[in-house]
Amino acid sequence: MERKLFSELIKWKDRPEHKPLLLLGVRQAGKTWLMKEFGRRCFDNVAYVNCDAEPLATHLFTEDYNINRILFSVQAITGVKPEAGKTLIVFDELQQVERGLHSLKYFAENAPQYHVVAAGSLLGITLGHGESFPVGKVDMLHIHPMDFGEFLLASAPQLYEVVQKGDWTLIESFASKLKEQLRQYYFVGGMPEVVADFVTRHDQTRVRQLQQDILNAYRNDIFKHTTPTESMRIGQVLDSLPSQLAKENKKFIYGAIKKGARAKEFELAIQWLVDAGIVCRVPRVKEIKMPVKFYEDLSAFKLFLADCGLLGCMVGASPKQMLVGNNVFTEFKGAFTEEFVMQQLVASGLTPYYWSSETTPAEIDFVVENVDGAIPIEVKAEENVRAKSMATYIGRHPDEHLHGLRLSMKGYERQEWMTNVPLYAITKLLNGIF
Repeated sequence: MERKLFSELIKWKDRPEHKPLLLLGVRQAGKTWLMKEFGRRCFDNVAYVNCDAEPLATHLFTEDYNINRILFSVQAITGVKPEAGKTLIVFDELQQVERGLHSLKYFAENAPQYHVVAAGSLLGITLGHGESFPVGKVDMLHIHPMDFGEFLLASAPQLYEVVQKGDWTLIESFASKLKEQLRQYYFVGGMPEVVADFVTRHDQTRVRQLQQDILNAYRNDIFKHTTPTESMRIGQVLDSLPSQLAKENKKFIYGAIKKGARAKEFELAIQWLVDAGIVCRVPRVKEIKMPVKFYEDLSAFKLFLADCGLLGCMVGASPKQMLVGNNVFTEFKGAFTEEFVMQQLVASGLTPYYWSSETTPAEIDFVVENVDGAIPIEVKAEENVRAKSMATYIGRHPDEHLHGLRLSMKGYERQEWMTNVPLYAITKLLNGIF
């Protein structure tokens, strides 16, 4: 399979001033595979150390930060002698060993000629808890579940090429096939192991088994790395997500976790899930202006799961509901469509927000920004569309010169105030304007 992040890794490799690289992302997003594949394609050899599974790695950094000693130890563990410019040194699950993260500072300062990449399923948690961090001494990249474009590359590469051409008449002629792929993506999601298995076997039961295994791994991480009280609260937040997203107004409500729940009880639980990459927090903004973050309302937000396939597994959505006809687009109150769009925005490196009125029920599903300004985004799961809230907001703010974006099952259409792009062509949209 191909991952778009691969090109960023090549850029990192070729930079003369490269620093050790931290690869951050949720468990099972493909970090280990990507590091090994990058090493296989772009280096003579790979010195791979799994700091969680390799007992000899436990004290790799505790004695001192002498780079020559560390490199000699890496050779002893892996059987590969690290050579500058020829060897990719990989420290997987680096957060599991004492002082491992801080050691990257000394690679940057004393051995910049080596290519070192580190990753870990809970590195975000480690950073969030104030672990000694080599500020300014590392480069960072985030890996996300596969987006719809990467899914098309794996399952129907000819359709990916159709979308990338950007000919809307051509795209429309393949609409039925692209909709079928979109239904499959809603069901399978973007976790690489699940995608690879589905492309090979097309076994729907197996898809749900693999997704459940991933969800179980998340819960095991929660139980293993938190106190019993924290673990219970994190689990309660996670369990509440389906009901939160099934509401017409998807603003996160603490009372939906349990009766009488308050923010102070669950703020740390939500942050743990965000730091682990399991959920994405989408804040509310009071105005759609640049810079968008300046108008963030810290008291209101939505929470989405990292992957639409995992969401389907959590709610027990059957293959028939997801894959047959247009059920997935007409049921679930648009929850899967908003989840899908959020996942694509985040995978493209964007930070999504949303806007809602404080006085009326009006809401705009997402707000993002690019070099040209802020962009309001309305998401519609079907072909029968009305972007009333967005039209009203844009009409009342003519000085902002906003041009809206509607994502729906309708074909491409450009109007003076808004452009409609079909959901199944979102990859071309994001590659073209952001």
